[in-house]
Amino acid sequence: MKWIRGILINLQFFTSIPIPIELPMDKAHLERSIKTFPLLGLIQGTIYALVLYAFLHWTPFSSLTAAFAVWLAGIILTGGIHLDGWMDASDAFFSYSEREKRLEIMSDPRTGAFGVLSVIVLLCSRFLFIYEIVVMIHPISYILIGLLPFFSKMVMGVLLLKVRAAKKEGLGTLFKQAAGKRTLLSYPIYILILFLVSAILLKEIILGIFVFIVVSAITLLTLRRKIISWFGGMTGDILGASVEGTEVLLWMTLWLLHYFAMG
Repeated sequence: MKWIRGILINLQFFTSIPIPIELPMDKAHLERSIKTFPLLGLIQGTIYALVLYAFLHWTPFSSLTAAFAVWLAGIILTGGIHLDGWMDASDAFFSYSEREKRLEIMSDPRTGAFGVLSVIVLLCSRFLFIYEIVVMIHPISYILIGLLPFFSKMVMGVLLLKVRAAKKEGLGTLFKQAAGKRTLLSYPIYILILFLVSAILLKEIILGIFVFIVVSAITLLTLRRKIISWFGGMTGDILGASVEGTEVLLWMTLWLLHYFAMG
């Protein structure tokens, strides 16, 4: 039951899906929430894949429309919560200020020019990748699309727990304090299950999964080092920006796989 409540907490915090019940926010449930970050991503990815399949197979609309529907679904489903973090972190990063000043900039509710420009680049890049994937769609593309947020949310969980907090208060600190030494052990179990299921049912996606893992790991290691250097630690905005950055890199990876490995 705690696992289900953990997923529901994630849906309340990180998506726009209405969950009209009051959920417990004690340490045990918040820890389950962290453990189920990848499952939240799997739910999101499944919705993206279903939206794409529905537009391509059940409507008369073009590939461009289908790509736009998936692109828009990503914004609507998350409520733009991570995009807000991306803009705030971009404003802070491109200010080229000291760490303390960067944290002040991220706390400012106003959005600067760098935040606007960076989100335009992010969203346009994502749309390009989605559209070309749709044009070159392959049966296994739907499964790999479903796994994209699974890996980006896994990166989010590791960064949350393995990078020190830049502030003593905030939502990130609340989640961090709820974690135990074994909280992240569920992540490699998820990956092992994913490989086993793939090996039994659909071996064609194993290459894609492996590449996603490599890209996610490189992104994770790079961000873990750079976040400390750039900001002195993790904040909610930086965590959101990391999720968006990781996800667009995975979309790019899938785009490249369609060109060079899924022809």
